[in-house]
Amino acid sequence: MQAALRQHLGGARWALRVSEAALRPRCVGPASPPAPRCWSCGGPVPSAAGLPHFCPGCRALQPPGPRPDLFRLMDCDRSFRLDVQRLQRRFRSLQRALHPDRFGQRPPKEQHYSEQHSSLVNKAYQTLLNPLSRGLYLLELNGVEPAQETDCDADSEFLMEIMEINEKLAESKNEDSLEETETLIKVKREELTKEVTAAFEREKTCFLSQELRGR
Repeated sequence: MQAALRQHLGGARWALRVSEAALRPRCVGPASPPAPRCWSCGGPVPSAAGLPHFCPGCRALQPPGPRPDLFRLMDCDRSFRLDVQRLQRRFRSLQRALHPDRFGQRPPKEQHYSEQHSSLVNKAYQTLLNPLSRGLYLLELNGVEPAQETDCDADSEFLMEIMEINEKLAESKNEDSLEETETLIKVKREELTKEVTAAFEREKTCFLSQELRGR
């Protein structure tokens, strides 16, 4: 009887040790992704975090990364306030390096990558150049989905301004009146852009303040 109890007790202790070992946290770090390799020569390729890059061994253009940060791609600060001249210089530089015409004698795969890069650069340039699309992209990066507004949701004063501009356009009889309306629209757009810039910067300041208070 005692032998049977000792056997059961020994089995229970063994089961307890096994369960404790199973529940004990293991110091296992995250699995490192395999080092990228060049599609052409198979050599190691340094990670470029989605930026256009070439193999250091064979100089083959590598494919674009998934969902690159358009601000980083265009060498711009992630901010609604943008240095347009800097953006334009970066756009011209990337287009010179990546335009498909430069890859006409390269393998078909590299030609395809060149087309992908060139298309992505165009998209990034147009997205960041336009204040509206730039603002929407900033919201997307911050996980904010803009509400889909209708005319019923819009501010009544804003709708009146739009109606007045439409009426002026309809009544314009000559080039001078069209230029006057164009100037009015440009001024209004600049005012709205300044308001949105200030709103983004206020939100950023508020976020930084909350982060600092939490530390």
